[in-house]
Amino acid sequence: MACFVYEAMVLFGLGLIPGLVGAVFLAQTAQHHPLQSPEALRVYAFVFYGIYFVGFWSMRGQTLPMQTWQIRLETIDGALPRQGRALVRYLAAWIWIAPPALLATALHWTPWQSLGAVGAWIALYAALSLLHPQRQFWHDALCGTRLVNFGRVPRPPQVP
Repeated sequence: MACFVYEAMVLFGLGLIPGLVGAVFLAQTAQHHPLQSPEALRVYAFVFYGIYFVGFWSMRGQTLPMQTWQIRLETIDGALPRQGRALVRYLAAWIWIAPPALLATALHWTPWQSLGAVGAWIALYAALSLLHPQRQFWHDALCGTRLVNFGRVPRPPQVP
């Protein structure tokens, strides 16, 4: 979960890029374009995040936060996921956020209520991994991938 939080901070920074592009366009042209709407920015961010995750997962098996926490994404047979499988995992991983976000939108919840619902769902979904035989997230089981921690190598005992 610490890697998840670190990833959220990276995504926050990456999410500023579409907004920056729109702000520069507005400043330079003094025109508001339909592609600068909040919905369009969400689509840009969704695509941008997809490129980020699919690219890193299929090339290295890790994003920057995953490298820091020594976690790698691999297929069940231990290989790096190809772009198609990485894309399917990216789409399936939206289960972390999409259900409560869609519910909050449908019920017109306040931003704080929406944030609370997303937080509660993230905690519940993370806890559901305890029901998986290998303690994997269910979207990984669906996609045929798994997260492995490759940094925990036992150290030999110290000789005095």
